[in-house]
Amino acid sequence: MKTKLSEKETQEIITGELTLAAVMAICAIAIVAVVVYRMFMSKEGGASIPGGWKFSWK
Repeated sequence: MKTKLSEKETQEIITGELTLAAVMAICAIAIVAVVVYRMFMSKEGGASIPGGWKFSWK
């Protein structure tokens, strides 16, 4: 049985902004972890990041 919420009840509902932020943070950490893992497990390679930083290994 569905019950319609009153105006006051709908204003009291807290949205899941924190949950969305947590999921996005976990996804970003996972992506960085995979990239770092692949960089360190490769025999040779390199990376460059903004600001003129360049890293290479052989």
